[in-house]
Amino acid sequence: MSKQLMDWGQRVQAQLSGLDVKSLGRVGVLLGGRSGEREISLMSGTGVLEALLAKGVDAHPFDTGLRCPTELAGEKFDRVFISLHGRYGEDGTIQGLLELLNLPYTGSAVLASALSIDKIATKQIWLSNGLSTPEFEELTAASDWNAVVKKLGLPLIVKPAHEGSSLGLTKVKSVEELPAAYQLAAGLDKKVIAETCIIGDELTCPLVGQGNTAEALPVIKIIPPQANYDFHNKYFSDETQYLCPTGLAPEVNERVQELALAAYKALGCRTWGRADVMLDQKTGKPYLLEMNTSPGMTSHSLVPMAAKAAGVDYADLVLWLLSQTLQEKEGATA
Repeated sequence: MSKQLMDWGQRVQAQLSGLDVKSLGRVGVLLGGRSGEREISLMSGTGVLEALLAKGVDAHPFDTGLRCPTELAGEKFDRVFISLHGRYGEDGTIQGLLELLNLPYTGSAVLASALSIDKIATKQIWLSNGLSTPEFEELTAASDWNAVVKKLGLPLIVKPAHEGSSLGLTKVKSVEELPAAYQLAAGLDKKVIAETCIIGDELTCPLVGQGNTAEALPVIKIIPPQANYDFHNKYFSDETQYLCPTGLAPEVNERVQELALAAYKALGCRTWGRADVMLDQKTGKPYLLEMNTSPGMTSHSLVPMAAKAAGVDYADLVLWLLSQTLQEKEGATA
């Protein structure tokens, strides 16, 4: 473990040792929601809630899929932990409501959340900052499929621009498969993106902090069965392997961390996030895929795995993330 990560783990423990959980007040754990990732959000939120209760926090669940989010105004929460994934939870909408209610919350603010969930906007920002990401094109029903293949090559990836957890994603191996892949993604989202498929190691890098104080946690290498990291293999399969440390050369891990950190800062993220990266097997070059601003906290989730490698267990990670809202009495809008 690098000295920097040891320092982060030690700082977290030092901060928590001086934390009076009563100062957190009445805490709402937002979970469930109404996106395609509702099931995973319920799993994440339940884990977060149980961890906070075990730490003595006055925490209460609030399912934004079963209750109108405006009811938060009557709950008298002092702050909330956002365990929502996907649209209406990770896209700036709930963050905007919380800003209006002057309720401190975990994770990125309105603009960074809205940008990060839009894979096209995210890529445009990364490219403007000179950060590597696979070549892409927005698809429509009128797209010239042969031209798309000519530009991006095969295989290529087609997916909704605003969904996560591999929902609606297709690995396209021939031009004939493109129309069906587009229809599948378009059934979930008005915006559909196609991008060059990078063949190589699948990696992810969690990030914490904000601005110049942001830090990258250990990189994790993901080895799913049949090289298919789909919804099932992400959350329910025990066959998917996670390597932390990755087994890659130290300089490769550092390169991935530097790229992920630059991507996080470019989007203006705060508190925590997770960058998904592909490492090209031919060139060894890392490519950014997407940024998650409300990462999963299930038994198969990756941020807790990286935090553990840095010396911070699940419950302490949850409490530390929530404690960051103490510095956000007046929520930022960027």
